[in-house]
Amino acid sequence: QVQLVESGGGLVQAGGSLRLSCAASGRISRIHSMGWYRQAPGKQRELVAEVTSGGNTNYADSVKGRFTLSRDNAKNTVNLQMNSLEPEDTAIYYCNTKTTLPWGIYWGQGTQVTVSS
Repeated sequence: QVQLVESGGGLVQAGGSLRLSCAASGRISRIHSMGWYRQAPGKQRELVAEVTSGGNTNYADSVKGRFTLSRDNAKNTVNLQMNSLEPEDTAIYYCNTKTTLPWGIYWGQGTQVTVSS
């Protein structure tokens, strides 16, 4: 079982910045991908950013140029630096990781990000 511990989130004014962090622990042999999703009220959960074992980083079009995902493989940690935040970024943000050996998909508990005008 993999545990994802999230930190960060909060309330910020439009144009401000926040940084989310997620650390994975447990019986991890190999991480296939790790990143962040978000879900706004009344909307489906969507990918924000993730990094894969192949070294590719994927971003939602809406956050490209504003958000930066970084990964520390040694610490099994990802950080999401969110700059130039917009009210449309308001959502619950969930850390996600997919592992191999053992295979699994894991989610953090979610952290609220609220951006005010």
